[in-house]
Amino acid sequence: MAELNTGGGGGDGKKVRSKKSNPGVDLTAMVDLAFLLITFFMLTTTLSKPQSMPLAMPDKTDEPNKPDSDTKVPEDRMMTILIGKDNKLIWYMGQFATPRMAPTEAAYGKDGIRKVIIQNTAYAKQHAEKPDEGLIVNIKASDKSNYKNLVDILDEMAINKVQLYAIGDITTPEVDLLKEKGLY
Repeated sequence: MAELNTGGGGGDGKKVRSKKSNPGVDLTAMVDLAFLLITFFMLTTTLSKPQSMPLAMPDKTDEPNKPDSDTKVPEDRMMTILIGKDNKLIWYMGQFATPRMAPTEAAYGKDGIRKVIIQNTAYAKQHAEKPDEGLIVNIKASDKSNYKNLVDILDEMAINKVQLYAIGDITTPEVDLLKEKGLY
């Protein structure tokens, strides 16, 4: 039993007084209450939830290795971003073999790739068949890129509200382009 003793029982010795018992305070209920409160707050507190970005993935088809040949991507709306090493990237519009705009190096941030995405989104909306269509971005990370750069590009997609983007596999000619520019 938890107990709190108050005061002493001794004196100086001149007068003899009858001994009085010291009052005791039982702290058992207080300790029980403290543990109940600790348990309650531990169980009801929500810890910080991990932040995640929603990423739309394509539906699985019956034949995973056969691409859907009916899907045509308009070259005026297609932008490809190649992520290289040392926090650098290259982007181009259209197909790699016949780009509408030559592959250009860009930096991360508001004065780099964000400005490029805004400009290309405006161009894509001007050349879209329907008014709600916008830019289509294909993100390709090389073996020399790091995870932070991929997350930064996905953040740029969210900031600029790009509705259609995909993470694809980088091709051999695109790797050769990165090597040529010194980004692989």
